[in-house]
Amino acid sequence: MKRTISRAVPAALMLTLALTACGESGSTESGATDAGVTGSIKGMGASSQQAAVVSWKAAFEGANSGVTVDYDPQGSGAGRAQFADGAVDFAGTDSAFKDEELDKAKEACGGDIVQVPVYVSPIAVIYHLEGVDKLQLSPDTLAKIMDRKITKWDDAAIKADNPGVDLPSTAIATVNRSDDSGTTKNFVEYLGKAAPDAWSYEPEDKWPVSGGNAAKGTSGVVDAVKRGQGTIGYADFSQAKDVGVASLKVGDEYVEPSAESAAKILDASKAKSESETDLAVDVAKDTKEAGVYPNVLVSYQAACLKYKDAEKAKVVKAWLEYVAGEEGQKAAADAAGSAPLPASWIEKNKAAIDKIS
Repeated sequence: MKRTISRAVPAALMLTLALTACGESGSTESGATDAGVTGSIKGMGASSQQAAVVSWKAAFEGANSGVTVDYDPQGSGAGRAQFADGAVDFAGTDSAFKDEELDKAKEACGGDIVQVPVYVSPIAVIYHLEGVDKLQLSPDTLAKIMDRKITKWDDAAIKADNPGVDLPSTAIATVNRSDDSGTTKNFVEYLGKAAPDAWSYEPEDKWPVSGGNAAKGTSGVVDAVKRGQGTIGYADFSQAKDVGVASLKVGDEYVEPSAESAAKILDASKAKSESETDLAVDVAKDTKEAGVYPNVLVSYQAACLKYKDAEKAKVVKAWLEYVAGEEGQKAAADAAGSAPLPASWIEKNKAAIDKIS
């Protein structure tokens, strides 16, 4: 069923992150500087960015006392839809705007949009299985588990990935996102590219397999896996706390998710278009390169290239300059464990953001 999202965003839905950074105007401890802007902006989108947004908001508002940034982590699909409806000033999304969404967003903006990567993070395969503290999974095995074709933890395929591990006969309970999610789309895309013979679903924001357990948002999936037994799901690595995290097979080795192993994939990825302001990338999730963790999401923030309100344009521009810049990337890495963008991408982002007016 197609999700309908109203144009107006109720104030009660807005995430109020009442954190402030200490210090005088100028640079804060997190590196934000006084941009000389005032006003309020609203955003909605990827829940995977939530931990980073808390840090970004604290630093940015701390350096700019006349600014308020509200971000509602309702999911990537909701963020893109609300932005395309003109209901929010910027959006966070774990998957790039589709062509039809992009056309609608351009109508709302009255022209082109700016879409820049601001957050790169592993998608962790999380699990809760009593007595099993370490788990390894090949792409084919993981795909069959998530497709509900492997239903017991002591299945021969899982045993083959985990020699010497005492696996119980516990039933496998898969957990997926119930809401439209860029994390879902990125995870499904990884399964399709890394295990094409075992996974036949096209990448979409909605989870394609019926019969599993569904939970809303990244925190909902983590909580459901944590509270269950024999559970397995997927979540942004920054929020995979107090739960088991599997290593995935890449080539001949099993690679653990980390900021470092995730960042390595960027060198193998290409831009989707030649646009100077839409910097979406095609991530090489089928790589076999040693030490690379390919199950990643590249999360973006999107804004209008031009705003009717000049003051709002200044705030959005200043916000993105911080978030996508070196200091914002360091703050996100410290707060959320994300992979800081390479210097070359920071420069590309800056060139795109500079065009906002």
